[in-house]
Amino acid sequence: MAGGGHGHGTTFKGITVHHPKRWHAVTGKGMCALMWFWILYRAKQDGPVVLGWRHPWEGHGDHSHDHGHEH
Repeated sequence: MAGGGHGHGTTFKGITVHHPKRWHAVTGKGMCALMWFWILYRAKQDGPVVLGWRHPWEGHGDHSHDHGHEH
């Protein structure tokens, strides 16, 4: 399946590992950066809840707008 002799690669103990194409490397680095941005964003949003520092229903402000007594 490796296709004998096409392209250049590094051979170690009889196994040839072919070098990735440039677009593979660039796409991989971009996806890695996107992954870390997402992880850090979610850690900023959900970190205190995940670590047990606060409950999910605390700290979001008062969203009731005092509707309980007027209706």
